Amino acid sequence: MNPKVEEFLNNLNQWKEELIRLRELILDCGLEEEFKWMHPCYTYKGKNILLIHGFKNYCALLFNKGALLQDSKQILIQQTENTQSARQIRFTNLAQVEEKQSIIKQYILEAVEVENLGLKLKAKKVTDFETPDELKQKFKENPAFKKAFKGLTPGRQKGYLLHFSKPKQSKTRISRIDKNTDRIFEGYGLNDCTCGRSKRMPNCDGSHKN
Repeated sequence: MNPKVEEFLNNLNQWKEELIRLRELILDCGLEEEFKWMHPCYTYKGKNILLIHGFKNYCALLFNKGALLQDSKQILIQQTENTQSARQIRFTNLAQVEEKQSIIKQYILEAVEVENLGLKLKAKKVTDFETPDELKQKFKENPAFKKAFKGLTPGRQKGYLLHFSKPKQSKTRISRIDKNTDRIFEGYGLNDCTCGRSKRMPNCDGSHKN
């Protein structure tokens, strides 16, 4: 057991019992326990298999290559539309964890097998995503903006393309582009932290700024 995980779990105010039980089930499957991305992470032969995390309305197991699992019970959830490989199993109480404990272990062992086989999900390229006409026009009018956009990481570009393309109305697409223009010039992704500490802390509320 990793002492950083012990500290993390002991300090939880929400989902404590659920995450402790999930931890027990994961360790029963022989995975190594580490602490990455501010959450308990479980690995096999140095490869990331899954992590456990909590949100306001649920806690979850997050499988790094969940999209490659068979999902025989149809319980895996794609967290956001921009998520390609990872998938969650969500829980809202301890009883749900206990009820699914054999299924949880089944999915964990399958995830280990996916890693053993070296299976990989073919990631979509930026060119596979639709570029809305409104964004093309913005590129034409402002070459510096186009350069800034193309300078973003592929993941950040994909996130914006999905976000800009989703509205049905052109005025809404334009509004989304305009709202995020400064973020793009500064090199931030759609959900990146902008408080100055890190670009890898999504949905930051600034509470960690100091």
